[in-house]
Amino acid sequence: MSPSPGLASWLEASIEEADFPEQGRLPGGHFRCLGHGMLALEPDRPGPAARAGVLSVGVHGNETAPMELLAALLARLAAGELVLGAPVLLLLGNPEATHQGVRYVGTNLNRLFRRELDEQGMEPDRARELMAAVDAFFTRHETLPRLHYDLHTAIRDSRYPRFVVSPYTERTAVTAEQWRWLAAAGIQAVLHQHRHSWTFSHYSKHYHGAQAFTLELGRALPFGHNDLAPLAPMGVLLAALLEGREPPAAAPERMAFFRVAHELMRESAAFRLAFPDDTPNFTAFPPGTLLAEDGQAGETRVGEAPLAVVFPNAGVEIGARAALLVHPEPPPSG
Repeated sequence: MSPSPGLASWLEASIEEADFPEQGRLPGGHFRCLGHGMLALEPDRPGPAARAGVLSVGVHGNETAPMELLAALLARLAAGELVLGAPVLLLLGNPEATHQGVRYVGTNLNRLFRRELDEQGMEPDRARELMAAVDAFFTRHETLPRLHYDLHTAIRDSRYPRFVVSPYTERTAVTAEQWRWLAAAGIQAVLHQHRHSWTFSHYSKHYHGAQAFTLELGRALPFGHNDLAPLAPMGVLLAALLEGREPPAAAPERMAFFRVAHELMRESAAFRLAFPDDTPNFTAFPPGTLLAEDGQAGETRVGEAPLAVVFPNAGVEIGARAALLVHPEPPPSG
């Protein structure tokens, strides 16, 4: 296998369904294409802090900043500025949605990652492909610690433009080092989920015991309109993971921590949110505030304690989550 200076073109080739080598050399190892939008990087010699890492982008097809960040890292790897020191699985979640410049084609892919999935269609089929790829990757590298960063951008502004969602599971606690890494990588807030959510990061945490997070890295914008400067610290973290070395660390207390109190669901076609569409994530509402009206579920109001809203979206499918209602909590101790 010869060196592949065109490694950085993998994402573009995946989006456009263009030709790309099935395998090739890169500094410190080699790559193998496992399928459409699936690339395995395998080191010749794992570094001292190597982890089996999954990096996924484009699970929502129009969230482009993480794709540009990943393409820049691949360009550095191809140029020899980085040397591969850990096995990494790179996944473009929904190539067809990215090609069309839309969030999803038929249904929200990031609600389908459960092993008993029986739905049919393009996105369910893609979810099964992605789950199988993650299963096989972690099995191949069963002796290494497992990690999955699912990189997104949000559809609206936020009081904390860069935040992570920590999936719920009874089985796997977040390690203290993850909080330190994320704090050093410019993450401003952490949101703990309160129940199973069947997102991609939840899949890796729930079924494989991985340290796994959904990372929201700013606002969803078209290709070429992203300011990647605020994501430079995140690039430092991802580069360290590719090289199999310990990333920078910082005090978790520099991040704000929240936990989900309730999920606001859309139960009928007659549904509306009672606040403006451009309300930023983590906007807080005082007790008694009307948050939503639904033809089936009726009114939703804030209870006795203030709540903040995250991911509000009145246009979701019936039966889907229209917002998370969250409250602050102290940083983890230790």
